[in-house]
Amino acid sequence: MSFEKFFQKNEEEMDFIPIIPLNESDNESMDGIKVPAEISLLPLRNTVLFPGVVLPITVGRDKSIRAVSDAYKADKLIGVIAQKDSDIEDPEKKDLEDVGTVAKIVKLIKMPDGGTTVIIQGKSRFFVESIVSEDPYFRASIRTLVDEEPPKDEDFEAYVANIKKWQRKLFSFRLTFLLKLRSFCGILKALLFSFTLFQAI
Repeated sequence: MSFEKFFQKNEEEMDFIPIIPLNESDNESMDGIKVPAEISLLPLRNTVLFPGVVLPITVGRDKSIRAVSDAYKADKLIGVIAQKDSDIEDPEKKDLEDVGTVAKIVKLIKMPDGGTTVIIQGKSRFFVESIVSEDPYFRASIRTLVDEEPPKDEDFEAYVANIKKWQRKLFSFRLTFLLKLRSFCGILKALLFSFTLFQAI
């Protein structure tokens, strides 16, 4: 892979480290959140979102941008689902997994280079009953799956609290780094274009 192609990749194509919720208040259950019978889908490559996890994703595909934009204007809920084959650029319904995670779009950021970054938080797993629409983006009829309750143990809770403490710091650093990286990539691509143009003269 060339240096230029690396910086043109969208985060939908990259591997990610899941991020634990920032604050206790962020770790919301599904109480008070009504999952619709049909939901828009956001297919991801090389990435799986789990309930309770916060993840920043840079959305590059036109269908995905429309899906997250419409969802953000409505109830801010979207069905995040993994692709079976990460090499497929324009997936069909047969290319999607059957189980995904209902996510809340915490924030939608329009980047200077025209890209869209969303911060999503996994809420609950779901099973795809059927794909009801593929245009302008995937919409699916879903069934919510019930997750097992975590163990009630003081040591376990202390362990989780310690992880969250360090993940708050990681999240702040990661988001700042992501925004600066996207800005740097825009500048770098402009420099590469100028260099290519200079060589052609």
